[in-house]
Amino acid sequence: MIKHLLLTGCLGMLAFTGLHAQTEGETAKYRLPYKNTYVKEPLVTENEYRIAKPQTMEPKSFEEARQILPNPIWAGHDKEIEMYWKAWEIAIGNIRAPQPGSGFVSSYLDTAYNGNIFMWDSSFILMFARYGTRFFPFQQTLDNFYAKQHPDGFICREIKADGADCFERYDPVSTGPNLMPWCEMVYYHQFGDTERLHKIFPVLCAYYKWLKLNRTWRNGTYWSSGWGTGMDNMPRVPEDYSPIYSHGHMVWLDTNLQQLFTANLLLEMGFYLERWQEIEEFEDEAKMLGRYVRENLWDEKTGFLYDQYADGSLCTTKGIGAFWALFADVLDKPQTDRLVKELENPATFKRPSRVPSLSADHPKYKENGRYWQGGVWPGTNYMVMLGLNRKGYRELAREIALNHYAQVLEVYKNTGTFWEYYSPEKAEPGFMARKNFVGWAGLPPIAEFIEFIIGIRGDYMERRIEWDVSLTEANGIERYPFGPDGMITLKAAPRRSVNEQPRITVESNIDFELVVRYGKQEKRIAVISGKHTY
Repeated sequence: MIKHLLLTGCLGMLAFTGLHAQTEGETAKYRLPYKNTYVKEPLVTENEYRIAKPQTMEPKSFEEARQILPNPIWAGHDKEIEMYWKAWEIAIGNIRAPQPGSGFVSSYLDTAYNGNIFMWDSSFILMFARYGTRFFPFQQTLDNFYAKQHPDGFICREIKADGADCFERYDPVSTGPNLMPWCEMVYYHQFGDTERLHKIFPVLCAYYKWLKLNRTWRNGTYWSSGWGTGMDNMPRVPEDYSPIYSHGHMVWLDTNLQQLFTANLLLEMGFYLERWQEIEEFEDEAKMLGRYVRENLWDEKTGFLYDQYADGSLCTTKGIGAFWALFADVLDKPQTDRLVKELENPATFKRPSRVPSLSADHPKYKENGRYWQGGVWPGTNYMVMLGLNRKGYRELAREIALNHYAQVLEVYKNTGTFWEYYSPEKAEPGFMARKNFVGWAGLPPIAEFIEFIIGIRGDYMERRIEWDVSLTEANGIERYPFGPDGMITLKAAPRRSVNEQPRITVESNIDFELVVRYGKQEKRIAVISGKHTY
């Protein structure tokens, strides 16, 4: 009750002054040059991050990190191992402490772009950084977005290091994509951190409700903008509208798919926390969005999903955002097969370097990438791989992962570093891409390496680790983090072929189920703590 009164008091002061102060005497969190128009969202009163005191944690050295971080094994592939550790070294160098008076509450992993933190960049970055949780609490990067939540639930998509929002909340480019719930659930399934789930649930629900109230048309579908989708210059809006800044009076495909996906994730969170009844209306919206996408944004002739213009016609741009449908369950199996088939079409998405953000048959496709006009982006590629794997297209997921990883490796060999995005036609950086970008370019050398090259993916909530053993050389991983305390080593001995049953050694301090796939076979092992060979 005391906590509730304190929070309510803070919000009452905000309504009076138009400013939200972290605590008395500190710099105001919001420097608003306009009148207060907030309609307060009750869930925001549960947001503990808005009144938290800053916590600064100095990272250990990279040499110390090497003794803590997961250690991949792949005999005879020293360059790949080197690339893995180089990505971690750059990432650790990008850890920042919150500036005094910024309202930030935790040390964080910088986006590696312009000194600001970005909502969707950070969400993708933490997909690989979660493997470093035993070394540094990287997930707390998102705490700074939560700390800057406005009284009505809004969270700006880009925030300066001094804590200032980059955009006014009603600006069409002010926020999105809403990937933080996905990022948090990936983390939760890796570590089972229910305490964190309790803290973030009201924050994420409040943000979702703000989007529903402020980013929808009267039929309930969502709109965004080039910057709002994160895919800045993709050619989507009609003529006379800005491709970067305007909503174009469109129904934006990827935004609707992401909100559908997010609604189901929040319901899953609510189930674990026994709070799903508070947001049960999210289920109705998810069903409505799924029905709208299926009935209005699917083109039967081309077998693809598109944005929709104000007159009801469909945009003809085939973009990588359509593959968010792999997480949204809006299409039936034949439709999904047709959508996925485009990833194997050389005329559209199966280019020498996979997967271009824009289909190669579009007039504005650029062979050098040119940002989202064909650039190959680690974040969206990772999304495609995970989506394919989720839907059962395992072989295609690994095929794309192998191609993408090989391209990144080749560029690394030539340049010694990682890039913001890559060319779709050659093993080279994309046009004007930023270098040393770790940043989400840490996904290929770390997350993709662990999950798709070595082939290890864990779900602590199911107490299960799946290992697609595709390599024939000795391979595996040491110090794989699993759950709050689990530390696991998995090693496969060399084999003569991919169809040969692997000889696996497991060293673990916890029990779990190990699902081993090799060739067309699958083996389930009930692993007990200790060291065993199977």
